[in-house]
Amino acid sequence: VRAGRANPGMVSGINVEAYGVINPINTLANITVHDGKQLFIKPFDRGNLKNIEKAINESNLGINPTNNGETIILTVPDLTEETRRDYVKQAKSMAEEGKIQLRNIRQDANNHIKSSEFTEDEKDSLTKEVQELINKYNKKVEEIFNNKEKELMSI
Repeated sequence: VRAGRANPGMVSGINVEAYGVINPINTLANITVHDGKQLFIKPFDRGNLKNIEKAINESNLGINPTNNGETIILTVPDLTEETRRDYVKQAKSMAEEGKIQLRNIRQDANNHIKSSEFTEDEKDSLTKEVQELINKYNKKVEEIFNNKEKELMSI
C-alpha cells in the first residue's frame, strides 16, 4: 500500500522495450529516491530515455514523468485525507485476509493432528503449540497493520 513516499518498488513492475527486447526497468536504469517525494530514473544508455518515459506513461502509475534530457523524474503527489483513509481501509482488509489465512492454517493443522496416531496428551500438546504459533503471527499481522496505519496517517 503506497504511503505517498517515493519508492523504487513503485516502478519495479514496469517493462521497457529496448534493443528489440522487453526488459525490466531496473536493468536499463539506475533508480534513486530524492527527498522522499521524487524518484530519479537515470538510464545507463540515454538512447533508452524515450522508451522508459513511454513505458512509465503506459503503466498507469498515476504520476506524469518529467524528462530533463538525462534523467526522468517522478514526483509523488501528497495524499489527501480521503485517499489516506482509503489506503488504511485497504491495509485493514489485507490484514483481515492474513488473519483468515492463519485461521485456515490452524484448522488444517488441527485436523491433521486429530487424524494422526498421536496419544491424547500429544494431541493436546500439539494443538496448544499450533495455537501459540497462530497467536504469535496474528500479533505480527496486527503490528504490521498498526505501523502501516501510522505511516499512512502521518503527514
